[in-house]
Amino acid sequence: MDIAKRFKENPIMSPKDIKPSNEGLVIECLLNPGVFIYKGKIWLLLRVAERPVQKEGKVSFPVLEDGKGIKIISFDKNDPDFDFSDPRVIKYKEDYFLTTMSHLRLVSSLNGVDFKEENEFPPIYGEGKSEAYGIEDCRVAAFEDGFHLTYTKVSGTGVGVGYIQTNNWKEYNRKGMIFSPHNKDCALFEEKINGKYYALHRPSSPDLGGNYIWLAESEDLVHWGNHICIAVTRPGKWDSARIGAGASPIKTPKGWLEIYHGANSENRYCLGALLFDLQDPSKVIARSEEPIMEPIMDYEKTGFFGNVVFTNGHIVNGDTITIYYGASDEVICGATFSIKQILETLTNKQES
Repeated sequence: MDIAKRFKENPIMSPKDIKPSNEGLVIECLLNPGVFIYKGKIWLLLRVAERPVQKEGKVSFPVLEDGKGIKIISFDKNDPDFDFSDPRVIKYKEDYFLTTMSHLRLVSSLNGVDFKEENEFPPIYGEGKSEAYGIEDCRVAAFEDGFHLTYTKVSGTGVGVGYIQTNNWKEYNRKGMIFSPHNKDCALFEEKINGKYYALHRPSSPDLGGNYIWLAESEDLVHWGNHICIAVTRPGKWDSARIGAGASPIKTPKGWLEIYHGANSENRYCLGALLFDLQDPSKVIARSEEPIMEPIMDYEKTGFFGNVVFTNGHIVNGDTITIYYGASDEVICGATFSIKQILETLTNKQES
């Protein structure tokens, strides 16, 4: 049951709309922006995925060498130890690499549809060994003291959650990794509940457990504890293989509303919703039985990695949620939802 009202202008951004960060690199994908309001404009914090121009018979990709900048690594496609079955990931013998390296780029808009870069605000690049393969999928939470960014740090030693605070989008206070590997999809609640900060996050387990949504609490947004699993995958449903949080939960009279992504075993990504208790977000009140948004448009079904709608950013205005989402892991799109309509689709749950 797809209830999204897509922008008629979709896709609103594609790789051709952004210049590569370095000569010799090309932008393969724009993905999953964080979203916020600043100086009277709507801003997207885009994930920009780049790689070198590909040569015949070779697969080349960038990595960040600590203190030395970008290094290009190449493999011969005929090498028997090379596995390129997934367009996103290279496996060479026992090592894994990404085919692209991502950084974050700011674009702004007055009307929420036409976005452009502003040179005053520089890109955010990976730094250090824990971000050697780039930084990805940033969520932006707005507090009274500024903006708080949670994003995915990627390297050969693991995938974890990084945390940055900024007031002006020019100076950044990098606070390091706040959730250790393997973890991603971290979304902060934008106000304290009973005196504590809360975050949704997604640790992953290949054996016991799975790709589930967890809740954590903190006194300072850096040190997190009291981790509780609050939503799991559901066999036979649209979210049977993995689930993860989208942007910050939305406070409604009925509870905290979270738009989340789910994928099945065929890697088809859809969006659904969860509703948490206002005073105790570890209590799941209701959950989508069917997706509220599915990859049904051509630009959502075909691209760098098709059959994907994925969001980690939105703007709320009264009953309207405007989400900005990545489609087919390649282009940026927009859509609106009615909060009331989403709530009407949810099924009450005693357990998640």
